[in-house]
Amino acid sequence: MFRGKNYQDSAKLVDKAKLYDVAEACDLVCKTSKAKFDETVELHVRLGVDSRHADQQVRGAVVLPNGTGKTVRTLVFAKGDFAKAAEAAGSDYVGAEEYVQKIQSENWFDFDVIIATPDMMGVIGRLGKVLGPKGLMPNPKAGTVTTDVAKAVTDAKAGKVEYRLDKSNIIHCPIGKSSFGAEKLAENFNALMGAIIKAKPAAAKGQYIKSCTIASTMGPGVKVNSAKLG
Repeated sequence: MFRGKNYQDSAKLVDKAKLYDVAEACDLVCKTSKAKFDETVELHVRLGVDSRHADQQVRGAVVLPNGTGKTVRTLVFAKGDFAKAAEAAGSDYVGAEEYVQKIQSENWFDFDVIIATPDMMGVIGRLGKVLGPKGLMPNPKAGTVTTDVAKAVTDAKAGKVEYRLDKSNIIHCPIGKSSFGAEKLAENFNALMGAIIKAKPAAAKGQYIKSCTIASTMGPGVKVNSAKLG
């Protein structure tokens, strides 16, 4: 596989056999981020659980202390006072059936997060086939099905990220931008990892965190010493 010169130069800075401390890993990710745009830094965690079993699912959400560096557009499905609260909290779009229509007929997806009050889930259920594959379906575990829509909107815009296992038992999640610098990335890393460790299912046996890697969009992966994480 051909790699560009920037990637090759960056890869020389990373010792593939070494497990780095969090601060050192975040510092390296910043140094190896050489693209002309502000690269997103992602965390990839392989867990010692089996996602095929319902009692070993790992899913939740956490507000990163320094945000994600991304502007988040929210769509809130709510009526009455809940709709007014969502508008007051600064949601980009607030409505009900009309947005179901818009998504179905126009294939409209000018939003990043959907928040809904519990009574609207029956309406949104009609969109399951289109929202599900995109990871946009509201979920109580992620705090996106709630009566406190104002808090949900504020959290989403402040840098709330949702984490969940994929079929290979790996969690992929953004922890910020390379421009954040090592210190802010480390704070975000620790907040997210803390939440993942807390979410350990009771049914999980053996080593919970198998491996942990962070990488910028175009940079090489940097392995983090997961033994020190818990």
